[in-house]
Amino acid sequence: MTDIAFHFNVPDKLAYSCRLLRKAYLSGARVAVTAEAGVLAELDALLWSFSATEFVPHCTSMAPPATLAATPVVLSVSLADCADREILVNLGQGVPDGYEGFERLIELVSLHPEDVRSGRDRWKHYAAHGYTLKRHDLASRAAGAA
Repeated sequence: MTDIAFHFNVPDKLAYSCRLLRKAYLSGARVAVTAEAGVLAELDALLWSFSATEFVPHCTSMAPPATLAATPVVLSVSLADCADREILVNLGQGVPDGYEGFERLIELVSLHPEDVRSGRDRWKHYAAHGYTLKRHDLASRAAGAA
C-alpha cells in the first residue's frame, strides 16, 4: 500500500518542491512530479535556476524513452510514462490517477484557500480508501523554531 504524506502550510510550493526534489535526487530516488501543465512548466524553469551550485536532473514526460529512463526526476501531467518511479510528488489540485502504483506519495498543500480546500478533499479521499496518512505541518515547525 502506498505510503502517503501531506506537507501542509507550504509557503511556496515550487521552491519547496525544488528542495524536496534535490533531497530525493541526492538520495538516489526516482521521482515523478504531477500537476497541471502550467505548474509543471513553472517548476521546470525554477529547477534550472533555483541553485547556482546544484542541479536536479529532470525532464518532462515528452522526452525520448532513453532520456526518461536515465533521468531521476520526471515532470508529467499523466503518470503513464512514470511506472518505473517509486516516489510521486503531487502539486496538482486533484487525486492523481495511478498513485497506487507508487511506493510513496507526497502531497504538498500551500497556504492559499483553494489549495487548502483541495488538499482536504484529497486527504478525505485517501482516508476513505483505507490509507494511513502522515501529516507534516510546516507552520508548527516554524513556530517551534521561533
